[in-house]
Amino acid sequence: MEKLIKLADLASLSRGQVRENFKNYMNPGLCTLLGLLDLDKLYVRAEGVYVWDPEGNRYLDFLGGFGSLNLGHNHPRILAALEQVSTMPNLLQASMGMAASTLAHNLAQITPGKLNNTFFCNSGAEAVEGAIKLARIATGRTRIISCKSGFHGKTLGSLSVTGREKYQKGFEPLLPDCSMVSFCGLNELEEQLKTRDVAGFIVEPIQGEGGIIVPEQGYLKEVEVLCRRYGALLIVDEIQTGLGRTGKMFAVEHDNVEPDILCLAKSLGGGIMPIGAVITTQEIWNKAYGGIEKCLLHTSTFGGNTWAAAAGIATLEVIYEEDLSARAAELGDYLMSGLRSLQEKYPIIADVRGRGLLVGIEFEQPAKGVLAKVAGAVNKLSAEYLGAMVAGVLLNQYKIITAYTLNNPNVIRLEPPLIVTKEQLDVVLQAMEEIFEKNRSLLGFGLSSSKTMFAGLFRKK
Repeated sequence: MEKLIKLADLASLSRGQVRENFKNYMNPGLCTLLGLLDLDKLYVRAEGVYVWDPEGNRYLDFLGGFGSLNLGHNHPRILAALEQVSTMPNLLQASMGMAASTLAHNLAQITPGKLNNTFFCNSGAEAVEGAIKLARIATGRTRIISCKSGFHGKTLGSLSVTGREKYQKGFEPLLPDCSMVSFCGLNELEEQLKTRDVAGFIVEPIQGEGGIIVPEQGYLKEVEVLCRRYGALLIVDEIQTGLGRTGKMFAVEHDNVEPDILCLAKSLGGGIMPIGAVITTQEIWNKAYGGIEKCLLHTSTFGGNTWAAAAGIATLEVIYEEDLSARAAELGDYLMSGLRSLQEKYPIIADVRGRGLLVGIEFEQPAKGVLAKVAGAVNKLSAEYLGAMVAGVLLNQYKIITAYTLNNPNVIRLEPPLIVTKEQLDVVLQAMEEIFEKNRSLLGFGLSSSKTMFAGLFRKK
């Protein structure tokens, strides 16, 4: 048998060794992509809003695990919670979980409207899968409507309602009876719902991977009205927006919306444990899974395990005790104000949008005509990957971690932990100003980043 790498050896692995293991045994294409812009850093320690590399350099994490780190890295309250339950049975499915039932109770107290019954799983994609199944069995209908440019995951069911063909191509046929409407397209939605065969409409309160797209005020409330009118269930995907991120505990509270089904994951595990949740009303739960005959139709081996549920309980305690929702609202306004001031100065910034500490920065599209002919491939590269280029500069020159949004790579997201400070926001704003002062045009950015890409192709291990 080949020699195994032991857990004790992790601390001594070099960046090159990690890169080779990733390339050879995981995802070689992703390894190459990360290496092109020198994003394949090695990090060895994390605390709060910071991570450190082996040389002791400190980085600000403004990606926040794509919304999984509302409490930051390795929050002591979450670690203490895991220690508190460390001697309890973690996986004992032939029983009623003490921690899981407690977390379900707590979620019923804080979620909007009549949401009451929770099914626990392990990820956001699993939560969406559970919501689709729940809507179909509870209504007896089959059709699921979702939004173009929306993102709900990449498992087969969640992929069927994710609004980007790039991720769907090659996996067809997807789930039948799934169709899409424009985000904020109320007339389109009503035309679909009029057939009265729609089981559910799934929607993000803010499209995250679509480019941090915030709907106009009242859109979600109108969606709720339409779903009620035509008997479809309103499924709200709060996987990225929930748990204080947008300035309220749940983003739908900005519109006083009461979903029929709510999907949670990401930060519910406190940034440490994987956990997802599908929450619905007693009425819908009983239609779907009520009674002995139907109670085991949807299950999960690891769903609701003690460690994950304990992390969820502690997460809710921290969010409420530290009032992180209000903190996100206040600091989000401060960050947006600073970014909009930069937008006024630098035309390369096409738009700044978001809510709370979920913020997107969209960049200008490449110029046409003479510039396009002169710039050639560099201009084309910039158009598709400018978000990644900005993220690369922020990381390599300013030690700030960000990323572009999956369905709109021309947008970078700023999604720091909700425990971030105003001083840390100022560091990012100052870095942004310096970057755009040096690179006032898309072409300039492309040329600058192309040098980094070229170096990345030949970087030594």
